[in-house]
Amino acid sequence: MSACVPARAADPTRTERTQQPPSPPPTGPRRFRVAGADLSASIAVFLIALPLSLGIALATGAPLQAGLVAAAVGGLVAGRLGGSPLQVSGPAAGLTVVTADLIQRYGWRTTCAITVLAGLAQLGLGCLRVARTALAVSPAIVHGMLAGIGVTIAVAQLHIVLGGTPQSSVPDNLRALPAQLADLHPAAVSVSALTLVLLLFWPRLPGRAGSVLARIPAALVAVAGATAAAALAGLRLPKVDLPTWSNHALAGLPEGPVLGLVAAVLTTTLVCSVQSLLGAVAVDKLAAARPGPHVARSDLDRELLGQGAANIVSGTLGGLPVAGVAVRSTANVRAGAVSRNSTMLHGVLVVAATLLMVPLLELIPLASLAALVMSVGIQMVSLHHIRTVTRHREVLVYAVTTLGVVTFGVLEGVALGVAVAVGVALHRLTRTRITHHEKEGVHHVHVRGQLTFLAVPRLSRALHLVPQGTDVVVELDGSFMDHAAYETLQDWQNTHTARGGTVEITGRRAAVRIAEPAALHGTGPEDGAGEAPDHAADCGCRPWTAWRNHQCELPQSAPCPERHRGGTDRPAPTGAGTSGHELVRGISAFQRNTAPLVRGELARLAREGQQPSQLFLTCADSRLVTSMITSSGPGDLFVVRNVGNLVPPPGEESGDDSVAAAIEYAVDVLRVRSITVCGHSGCGAMQALLSSEPEGAPTPLKRWLRHGLPSLERMAGAGRPQARLAGRAPADAVEQLCMTNVVQQLEHLRAHDSVARALADGALELHGMYFHVGEAQAYLLTETDGERVFDRVRAMELSA
Repeated sequence: MSACVPARAADPTRTERTQQPPSPPPTGPRRFRVAGADLSASIAVFLIALPLSLGIALATGAPLQAGLVAAAVGGLVAGRLGGSPLQVSGPAAGLTVVTADLIQRYGWRTTCAITVLAGLAQLGLGCLRVARTALAVSPAIVHGMLAGIGVTIAVAQLHIVLGGTPQSSVPDNLRALPAQLADLHPAAVSVSALTLVLLLFWPRLPGRAGSVLARIPAALVAVAGATAAAALAGLRLPKVDLPTWSNHALAGLPEGPVLGLVAAVLTTTLVCSVQSLLGAVAVDKLAAARPGPHVARSDLDRELLGQGAANIVSGTLGGLPVAGVAVRSTANVRAGAVSRNSTMLHGVLVVAATLLMVPLLELIPLASLAALVMSVGIQMVSLHHIRTVTRHREVLVYAVTTLGVVTFGVLEGVALGVAVAVGVALHRLTRTRITHHEKEGVHHVHVRGQLTFLAVPRLSRALHLVPQGTDVVVELDGSFMDHAAYETLQDWQNTHTARGGTVEITGRRAAVRIAEPAALHGTGPEDGAGEAPDHAADCGCRPWTAWRNHQCELPQSAPCPERHRGGTDRPAPTGAGTSGHELVRGISAFQRNTAPLVRGELARLAREGQQPSQLFLTCADSRLVTSMITSSGPGDLFVVRNVGNLVPPPGEESGDDSVAAAIEYAVDVLRVRSITVCGHSGCGAMQALLSSEPEGAPTPLKRWLRHGLPSLERMAGAGRPQARLAGRAPADAVEQLCMTNVVQQLEHLRAHDSVARALADGALELHGMYFHVGEAQAYLLTETDGERVFDRVRAMELSA
């Protein structure tokens, strides 16, 4: 410690800090505070979790208390230790089939021991920080697994809904279904039907009363309504039976074949971990999309540790396996939860219910819980997921996984899905279509798919169909080319060009990047191998490169002709210098790489017309890229740029009404909701204003800059408060004038009739902005007590 003190004292930035007196000791313990949003969200989640926990325990064949134990432990342990603040953990429908199979094979006490071991395995995985690896599993496999589990749950619970007893597997349940339909129990069917009707129609109640009542969870309303109806009608049905806690079975030593137990632990670990991690990612997306306070993103490794700890505690106390639950987590986010306190409070409420509400819980008919769980199982077969996998051509993986889970089990079904996914990937890798045709004297060879050594024979046959000395275009429409295919194409290209032909190689950027494009373009290693054809400039510099000035690295004496893609040189177009080359190649890069990505959005804007929300008036300085500093895209901003971001006052005989016309069009026609005047550091127009001489010829620039003279007078005026930057003084007179000019141009803007009307109607806002180019920092103008200050816009504000 003594070695660290001198180092701190030697740091001049810490001198003031070390001289400050120590903070006073705390006056007392910190009070635990719970936000109102967390309290209301915890109640909403509790009302959903209570019936679902009982229903899932019923579906697995476990003691009904096990569902309540898992819900309480998931809320308290996983909620406190997990890495996803808003994810709610507990007994999950996705674990129903796995747990039911374990109970049937090994008994309840061994199943609890398997849950403990799975929790220990999750702790190990969390310590190894491999949580992100689980996200590499194909979504088609995950969705297929959940769909298979959903089908299994729905078919099994259908027997209880009809008044019978489910069998051990889906095929057995399907075979027994005709006999069950022939022996219906009207009381069970009526209670189940009422539960399903309430589940379906409660969220869809019309009118204002419906929107208020819909805040009560449909699951609670369905179970409570069915229970009340059964009690009023005097129906005699099997009901929830909660034995005393003194008879509750805890975990025991695992008994059974070692390999079977290992497979059971691995299966439980896999399903719990994948479902929890994917759920955490989904919760992050939901939380980011809602308005309100910012919530930290999930720490997936910590989430895995928290889930492992919860499973250890739940298994030890005789509870079901614990995982992140989508239904409860979604309800938690939508109820406005802002911290992990809502999840923990929901666990506290579950504990209170298990101790105080046992008489009420024992009134619930098992048929109502079975209908609730059956509806959850049906919802797990998501049409949205099916459409998604269809769009991505992964229906086969989804279908095989689903059928495998339904027929053989979760672990076997997932293994089948992984095998099919690997096979599909290999098939796509090896499936390459190569076509050759001639059009207007030019031969076209089109390669669709990945170009690997397996496609080399077909590529060679197609290339040998091209006559010698002809013009050829080879289009590589794929994302990968291995070395064998690259050498084949390069050797043929060299031979064809040596015999008088020309070769143009086009294709996607990724394909040529992997395929060593520099050689394919007839250039050497010094030309920047590894760049895409549209960006690898033949002179060592790339057109429109971000963040640095374009300077060709070759000696000035070296010629810089535009090379043909086939390797032959051709002169630059007449009148085009280096800038012309950059412009042409930049446009070519847009057409090849960017246009396919934005074509759909631009087509929509072309159909619907522009509907920008803001008019952005800024300087014509080339360093100001409005779309970059505002993170905007096509159709977002109506941009007006001129020298000095000037707004001529109305009535000025400037001979140029372009700015006034743009303002009128934006406000009266486009109905923009805000106008921003943006100045910037080092503005050349402001420098010209400061150094301008009254005499001299009235050039167009001087005539235009006269609209900035009021800004110069405002800055020089005595007694007027000057606009300033928060936290520091202006660097020089130019910076002071740049900020003052923004304030003055806003005054000019308010004088325009269209702006004045919109401001009076409350339909328009005006904003001032100053962008410091060297700092890449934006400042927004605020006015307090007559003082105008440009406040720094921080990253946290932007993310919120």
